Amino acid sequence: MRVPRRPPLSLVVLLVHTVVVQVLTFVLRPTASYRALELDVSTPVLGLLGASFALVPLLLAIPAGHLTDRVGERRMMLCGAVLLMAACVCFLAAGGSVAGLILSSVLLGTGHLLAVVGQQALVANTAGPGRFDAVFGRYTFAASIGQAVGPGLIIVFGGGQTVPDTEAIFRGAILISAALVACSVGVQASNRPAAVEQGTHGVGSLLRLPGLFRALLTSCVILSAVDITLVYLPALGTERGLASGIVAFLLVVRAASSMVSRLFLGRLTARFGRRTMLLSSIAASVVGMAATPFPMPVWLLAVAVAVMGLGLGVGQPLTMSWLAESAPAGTRGRAMSLRLTGNRLGQVVLPSAVGLVAAGAGAPGVLWATAGSLAAVGVAARKLHRS
Repeated sequence: MRVPRRPPLSLVVLLVHTVVVQVLTFVLRPTASYRALELDVSTPVLGLLGASFALVPLLLAIPAGHLTDRVGERRMMLCGAVLLMAACVCFLAAGGSVAGLILSSVLLGTGHLLAVVGQQALVANTAGPGRFDAVFGRYTFAASIGQAVGPGLIIVFGGGQTVPDTEAIFRGAILISAALVACSVGVQASNRPAAVEQGTHGVGSLLRLPGLFRALLTSCVILSAVDITLVYLPALGTERGLASGIVAFLLVVRAASSMVSRLFLGRLTARFGRRTMLLSSIAASVVGMAATPFPMPVWLLAVAVAVMGLGLGVGQPLTMSWLAESAPAGTRGRAMSLRLTGNRLGQVVLPSAVGLVAAGAGAPGVLWATAGSLAAVGVAARKLHRS
């Protein structure tokens, strides 16, 4: 039976919700790094701060997906928005210590998880057959808008300084999060199929889908690489004396180039296939990530970051559409949460691991180690089946 087309207003509300969630996440995470640098933390502690964003969500991702299938996407998105607002308040009130920053980051990661699980389940449950690549490309395009706007707010609050006015950013984020809560109330849930029993289509049966493990591995390393750019591009800029506005501009360039790759993803995938697109994007991200730490003029650094962004933008929507297409009806929230569990595991393990491995090499060593991880996952992705 054909699912009726959703009213345009509800689509607009979903996309606005997606944009605002990413705006908050992508302004608060680099700002937290700047606040940590103000506290003179070491490189490994900076890696721990990056990992704390994913620590609790790693444990909650699969239960959150199961609950989304049971209670609906709107409630999960509203809960996520409330937690994001709590994180903004915590950053302002307790961000003067490392412990307070870590607690705030945990709240931020948990709120982000609930909001994103709800969003992705809503997209998966409303997309028509054969349209997953295009629909998830547009969804992640909206996410990229937020990822570009978020760092741009740093320019507004002291972009000419090496370290921006972090307290002003935290105050502004509280206002944005209040708007997100109001937006969540207007979300319209899907007419999703009834959730199936856990024993019939649980996590175990989803994990047995052909090629799933390689797809999850690819997804988690790519997302972890995006996370590392949020944490370590500010650190790289500080080491080189770059103004925070220039670093924010580089983060905007990365997000904007990801937007370009996602906007045309449906057409490109239809022409070249998912595996070809995935391998090409990983190669581009490796080249851009490996080139970024080398000393170079700002304009050339922006080119390297743009190449990296083009590559990193493709992996997430492709793995989303593959899972949505493969998952049985009524389990798509669970399937998306399984993917997010893998992503959160990568966000916990990879930043901490590369931070320890490259502790003596600073931010350049972390970025080079991340490029090596992307190259390794690209080799594994070669065995994914063609679509």
